[in-house]
Amino acid sequence: MINMRYVLVLWLGLGMSLACASIQIPMYLVKGNQSGQKIGVIRADDTIYGVLLTPRLHHLLPGVHGFHVHEFPFCQHHAQGAGGHLDPEKTNQHSGPYRGNGHLGDLPVLIVDRKGEATLPILAPRLKLSQIEGHALMIHVGEDNYSDIPEKLGGGGAKLACGSIPYH
Repeated sequence: MINMRYVLVLWLGLGMSLACASIQIPMYLVKGNQSGQKIGVIRADDTIYGVLLTPRLHHLLPGVHGFHVHEFPFCQHHAQGAGGHLDPEKTNQHSGPYRGNGHLGDLPVLIVDRKGEATLPILAPRLKLSQIEGHALMIHVGEDNYSDIPEKLGGGGAKLACGSIPYH
């Protein structure tokens, strides 16, 4: 018979080794007449496998959305000052979150359910929390195919929501 105390200690120990640091990123709409409305938060946890992004978002368009880290933490004025995707190596390639030859800010897509809520965690395996602090987290209208072909930046649309990523 398994000792439940042993299982609990093992589970807590594993959890502590996986998550090293955590920050909360408030997210706001930047498109349309509800621009500036808070739509929830995304928790970012540093893990040994990359940054785990856990959204608690509402009032979004249902479907699959492009999701990126942008250069600058400026979400005001429809996020015009956020710059492009985070690309410190100047690769100028949009190749997605799983290959090391493109924008560091390329994240896995964000999935929003039919009620307009996003709660599914997303793992960004190429990132550490220290690399995204002081930048912006951006949700785009429409999908992202992780390529510049047939359209630049994965074919995603306009900026939909933005959050300035604080330092922890």
